[in-house]
Amino acid sequence: MTLVIDHIGELVTNDAALGDAVLGIVRDAALVVGDDGRVAWVGARSSAPAADRYVDAAGAAVIPGFVDSHAHLVFAGDRAAEFAARMAGSPYTGGGIRTTVAATRAASDDDLRATVARLHREMLRQGTTTIEIKSGYGLTVADERRSLRIAGEFTDETTYLGAHVIPADADPDDYTALVCGPMLDAAAPYARWIDVFCERGAFDEDRSRAVLTAGIRAGLGARIHANQLTAGGGVRLAVELGAASADHCTHLAPPDIDALAASASGGGPGTVATLLPGAEFSTRSPYPDARALLDAGATVALATDCNPGSSYTSSMPFCIALAVREMRMTPAEALWSATAGGAKALRRADIGHLGVGARADLAILDAPSFLHLAYRPGVPLVRTVLVSGTPSNEISGNRTTSTGTPTNGEAI
Repeated sequence: MTLVIDHIGELVTNDAALGDAVLGIVRDAALVVGDDGRVAWVGARSSAPAADRYVDAAGAAVIPGFVDSHAHLVFAGDRAAEFAARMAGSPYTGGGIRTTVAATRAASDDDLRATVARLHREMLRQGTTTIEIKSGYGLTVADERRSLRIAGEFTDETTYLGAHVIPADADPDDYTALVCGPMLDAAAPYARWIDVFCERGAFDEDRSRAVLTAGIRAGLGARIHANQLTAGGGVRLAVELGAASADHCTHLAPPDIDALAASASGGGPGTVATLLPGAEFSTRSPYPDARALLDAGATVALATDCNPGSSYTSSMPFCIALAVREMRMTPAEALWSATAGGAKALRRADIGHLGVGARADLAILDAPSFLHLAYRPGVPLVRTVLVSGTPSNEISGNRTTSTGTPTNGEAI
């Protein structure tokens, strides 16, 4: 059955051909969802075609569902004490990852699944309709494989991150060979992407190149944790290998910015700079220079980096507010980066926008404009979430699918 969402005060489509500026805003709008769960029509509500079902947005703003392209949800335990120590002045080094590795290895499948399900529900309630989930807290062949198997129960965007850190008792070269060999063989059937933490104290540039090259040969797309704690070669390695995204980008030199901008203008998909302001908030680190990236022409995405150590937030609206306040992004740039930017970081054309043919993933806000996402930080402004045209409270099981039909009613 088809569905019309009517009486939309401000509809953000991310399709500039449909409305003003980059966000493609249509005012006093309606949107029709086809029986395939995709957007079938967008425009002025006075011209909206009839549909089988009706939803009244009551003059509220409607935005595309958030696309969270960087999250670490398969873990056990927490690191609240580590957070408290950082707030008291201890520096962040990344060493706490090994604490989570020990807890994750000791956890049952059901315990890990319950954590992912809880965080997935949190994200969905806050308007996130697509998530990427990484492994990386197992660091053995069996634990990396099971982490990806569990992640795959919740999303198709699964990332093998066996190269998160080198275990304390492992030789770096031997562990890199394991990551590129038997562990990759076990993980690849459950993963779409491969990632590496290219950083001092984790994987240097040469080992990072070896990991990503092995993953690409195995048919996985490349992503990279780059330039988070120090300046280094991670960003330029990402561009060199055609990675879909370079994530963090906290410490960038001019050549890094130039490389990202050139990749965005080269006619291909380019390498997206995925910024993770929740990590800077939680570690009291300098924020990335989003303004320099945008002004240079780089493509920017925003994501939560949801993880138990350095960014334990599941809220894309919070990250939007941080991006506007701390990284000099405009509200429009931040929203685009949290939706269309995230889609580009996943190399997806079917999400992150509400043009005809897109998957009908959207959020109805308790606000007249998307501006309120940054204007009213910390306020739960997402009233209703639809995934493939289905209200999230009608979705059964772990996965978001296009099955089910919204119920009749004047408003949801």
